[in-house]
Amino acid sequence: MAATTQAQATRARTELPEVAEPSQVAPTDARALSRLFFDRLAKLEEGTSEYSYARNTLIEMNMSLVRYAAGRFRSRGPQEMEDIVQVGMIGLIKAIDRFELAREVEFTSFAVPYIVGEIKRFFRDTSWAVHVPRRLQEARVELAKATEELGSRLGRKPTTKELAELMNLPEREVVDAMVASNGYTSASLDAAVSGSEDGESVLADFIGAEDMSMELVEDMHSLAPLLAALDERDRQIIHMRFVEELTQAQIGERLGISQMHVSRLLNRLLARLRQGLLTTH
Repeated sequence: MAATTQAQATRARTELPEVAEPSQVAPTDARALSRLFFDRLAKLEEGTSEYSYARNTLIEMNMSLVRYAAGRFRSRGPQEMEDIVQVGMIGLIKAIDRFELAREVEFTSFAVPYIVGEIKRFFRDTSWAVHVPRRLQEARVELAKATEELGSRLGRKPTTKELAELMNLPEREVVDAMVASNGYTSASLDAAVSGSEDGESVLADFIGAEDMSMELVEDMHSLAPLLAALDERDRQIIHMRFVEELTQAQIGERLGISQMHVSRLLNRLLARLRQGLLTTH
């Protein structure tokens, strides 16, 4: 029995044409050859070298289908395109393993949905910049369709209420889907910004940094009424120390008091002002 099976496999193998460069076969030729290889594949025993040859040749001959399907997503960029093609190959292999000539459909018509479906699944599961619940990921797709449909129909951007009515969802869920859309993509702060005058600007150049002087303005604004509440001598001491930048000894000479006395007065005044600022904030 084993000898008979081996003989059948060998005969089936010899009936298959030798394809030197399967990946270079033109799409029109690949269609005819694929039918021949699928016919033989159905008669070969899985796990044999003949079966592997037929299956691998089918994969290589139909790689153009993956490139065709991946071309729909060319805007993703060259680096991501490599991943898209790899994922598309998984879809092609699944299609080859599940295709039957008895279906009486062209393999291309059968395989492309598998390939595109695998690519879309890849985007759905990995393309979000932050974790978003699957419910909102799916709502985002519906939101995009509804926004486009209503925008074309109304000639303007649709309102949340209009979107909710079309999608048959509560307005709150529509808002959640809008917020979730912001998590779909992210950009590096080092990403180049097109249209910049020098041609070398990156996104980080346009993101504001914390301005410490703004805190100073706020503190001075809060400090003004506290200073106004001091008596004349206390305001004079503050002015001499922080505006004229006199030493404690120089202030003491002007006021006719000791440096130690000036130090105690300053400590008392600063503690009072500090407490006033903390209370204000």
